[in-house]
Amino acid sequence: MEKIESMNTELLEAVSIPVKKYHIKTWGCAMNEYDSQRIGEMLQSLNYESTSNLSEADLVILNTCHIREKATEKVYSDIGRLKILKDRRRSIGQNLIIGVSGCVAQAEGDEIIKRAPSVDLVFGPQTWHKLGEMLEQLQSSKVCNTDFPVEEKFDNLPKIFDKKRIQNGSAFVAIQEGCDKFCTYCVVPYTRGSEYSRPVWQVLEEVSKLVQEGAVEITLLGQNVNNYPGLGHDNTSWSLGKLIRRLAELKGLQRIRYTTSYPAEVDDDLISAHRDVEKLIPFLHLPIQSGSNRILKAMNRNHTVEFYLDLIARLRSANPKLAFSSDFIVGFPGETEEDFQDSLKVIDAVGLIQSYSFSYSARPGTPAALMPNQVPEDIKHERLLRLQQHLKTHQQRFNDSCIGMEFTVLLEREGKIAGQLVGKSPYMQAVRVDNPQGHMLGDTVKVKVLQSHPNSLTAVVV
Repeated sequence: MEKIESMNTELLEAVSIPVKKYHIKTWGCAMNEYDSQRIGEMLQSLNYESTSNLSEADLVILNTCHIREKATEKVYSDIGRLKILKDRRRSIGQNLIIGVSGCVAQAEGDEIIKRAPSVDLVFGPQTWHKLGEMLEQLQSSKVCNTDFPVEEKFDNLPKIFDKKRIQNGSAFVAIQEGCDKFCTYCVVPYTRGSEYSRPVWQVLEEVSKLVQEGAVEITLLGQNVNNYPGLGHDNTSWSLGKLIRRLAELKGLQRIRYTTSYPAEVDDDLISAHRDVEKLIPFLHLPIQSGSNRILKAMNRNHTVEFYLDLIARLRSANPKLAFSSDFIVGFPGETEEDFQDSLKVIDAVGLIQSYSFSYSARPGTPAALMPNQVPEDIKHERLLRLQQHLKTHQQRFNDSCIGMEFTVLLEREGKIAGQLVGKSPYMQAVRVDNPQGHMLGDTVKVKVLQSHPNSLTAVVV
């Protein structure tokens, strides 16, 4: 009897333990979004629950991006606002832990705490699996952990599975991380470490779980995702193409994407996968960064314009339905007007339907930051506007060509008009679906395109 009463007392005490709440804000790439999701799962395993209300959070984590200077300054601006909240909480006897993760954390480390003493916790992209240990250490001191145990991280992923990782039928899965390319403008090799590919069994296990829980679209992530030499069950090295073929066998999985690709690592097996695997979406993000061979060499990109255009031709030969997006950096050190015009020519030659484009932003510690002939800001800005207008012309042209076409759309959110749902086409276009006929968010439906707009399409269910 005494044992039963003791057990009941322990249960009541366990129930009365208040659950702490966390809030995560994310900047940057899809890999950061994936990391935030896994950080959330890790915190849930530590008896935290998510909240969208900052004022009730016990722990706030800023998961940061270091690609551009403005993104870094936004982090410090947010820390300043959080300090006000932390001081307010302290005045009523409550605590707020402020943490900074991601690439800014990895790059700046202890300097973040020195510059912003209100920050308690700094950890890089490869150490969030040690959150439990770090939160315990906070009881005695502030914590900065920017080690690079990438293999250890993937071997110690959280056991809790958060269904919120699946956003209306779509989910991210990291299969590769880090970069060995050392483009002269890029901080990723310094913030994400060297390239590492997860074993095939880990990827299959994670994707299978997501599909069982309702994911119909999976996006495979990696800094150089197509350079994936994952170790298979048979102790052989699997390519990305082979992995895609295996994932396509999963019942319930309808759409497979991958990003971001490095042109020089696209092999024949991956090209043939675009020909053979119906579930592999006919849309490929293939960054070139510049249309000038001289600038590409200065960037250490390991490909030429001729190689890039030939690769596009080979991919289109394998699958004529393929459409492409890319990345462009405008105003890289030493870029002339002629170099810039070469970038416009590549847009025309490929017929890019989308692109990420930025003016060059010097990142401390990268070789390009020390290069001579830095392009003035006003010239970079003017060229960027011209390039983006050029891209918009091609995007509108492609959208117009979709009128009358039929394809599947993954419904993701409600539209501005009552009864309208907005989805994502195979080509990453926003598609407004009028009269969805009882379909719900997360469904894939076949639609016919009726109208095109600069940034979207209007369609009806077939």
